[in-house]
Amino acid sequence: MSGYAIISLGGKQYRVQEGEWLLVDRLKVDEGKTLEPRVLLIGGNGNTDLTPSTTVTARVVGHELGEKIRIGKYRKRTGYKRHNGHRSRLTRIQIESIGAKTAKAKAAAEKPKAEKAAAPKKAAPAKAAAGPDVGGMTIAQLTEAAAGWSKAEVEAALEAEHSGKARKGALAALESALEAK
Repeated sequence: MSGYAIISLGGKQYRVQEGEWLLVDRLKVDEGKTLEPRVLLIGGNGNTDLTPSTTVTARVVGHELGEKIRIGKYRKRTGYKRHNGHRSRLTRIQIESIGAKTAKAKAAAEKPKAEKAAAPKKAAPAKAAAGPDVGGMTIAQLTEAAAGWSKAEVEAALEAEHSGKARKGALAALESALEAK
């Protein structure tokens, strides 16, 4: 994919293109190794993608020191003069490619196909055919409904509750309804 990408490295954002060299704050990556910075945006040809599933691959070319920055302090008529300075530690990287799919995106693209082919359909539970559906009922609704059921329906509902959620209140209501029959 030709175009550009906006990446995040060291808390800063950079707009990069393939083949570009970039000086960033020092990275804990050895020279010659590759890294995949976080991609925030992919753009080019009039299209932008704010949730990219592609990666940017960068190679660490070397570690360098930045230009020397001199800092001078001075107060007039007191003789106060202080000089200080520093050189930033930087890493030079080269952007090798933009647009390679991430390992996560590849796995996500392959996963649904593999799951559909490998996962056989599960048989419907026996409770749906044998008795009433008690999973969606509250305990109060279950107590009221059990009064109008036959003994076989109550037994099937009790079995379904045992194999399902096994709610104490529902079990007690169904057992008392079974004793009443």
